[in-house]
Amino acid sequence: MSFRVQVDSFSGPLDLLLYLVRRDELDVRDIPIASITRQFLEFLEVLQLIDFDEVGDFVVLASSLVEIKSRLVLPGSEDEPEPVEVEGDPRADLVRQLLDYKRFKDAARLLDEQAAIWQERYPRLSDDRPRHGADPASDRIKEVELWDLVSAFSRILRRNVAVPQTTIVYDDTPISVYVERIRDRVQREQRVAFSSFFEGAHVRSKIVGIFLAILELMRHYSHRAEQPVEYGEIWILPPVESLASAALSDDQCVLLDEMSSSAP
Repeated sequence: MSFRVQVDSFSGPLDLLLYLVRRDELDVRDIPIASITRQFLEFLEVLQLIDFDEVGDFVVLASSLVEIKSRLVLPGSEDEPEPVEVEGDPRADLVRQLLDYKRFKDAARLLDEQAAIWQERYPRLSDDRPRHGADPASDRIKEVELWDLVSAFSRILRRNVAVPQTTIVYDDTPISVYVERIRDRVQREQRVAFSSFFEGAHVRSKIVGIFLAILELMRHYSHRAEQPVEYGEIWILPPVESLASAALSDDQCVLLDEMSSSAP
């Protein structure tokens, strides 16, 4: 099996698989294929609904998981020793890839942390700052993993669209409109529950539009997400600079405006 590690929208199917292993505190060398396959397919249903361009890679891995699962339940030959040796385990190739991916991801995280420390100690001069835009594929949601948001989105879909619709209803509201509405609300309230954005929304296309708008705010407008309680509510927060501005009093804001306007 051969899977690409990086795709445009997500970090790839191996990243999702590693997330599921970590979330359930499983031993990566002894993955319960039946359980992992079921969870992976649940995520795949959501990804197909959102219609990301690179969802094909996830379909490939899902097919491989189903194949491994079927090979595990097939009766072995009478000469085959029990338990199955690692090299004879249908999971062996996948486990090797997952371990390699985990090593690369851990190394990248350490490099990111070290870079952040160096940046604080040795700030860039203005001429040294990159002049090109950020690559969306390299964006990260700091406090909450992207897969946590997808998992929460899946639960909202099951809850809000519980009854099949007899007629097809399509919401053609542009994503930019949802972006502005959500950004205004987060700026006003400073901390908004992720699930509250979907209250009263029962049209599947509208729910998807709201979710994509939240991702847009987090990827390109520096909004943040946090989850104080594991598997609990996710909260959407404005950029850090917005929190600092909100903490200023009206008099302080007026004073700052006067100072900036009088500066040469």
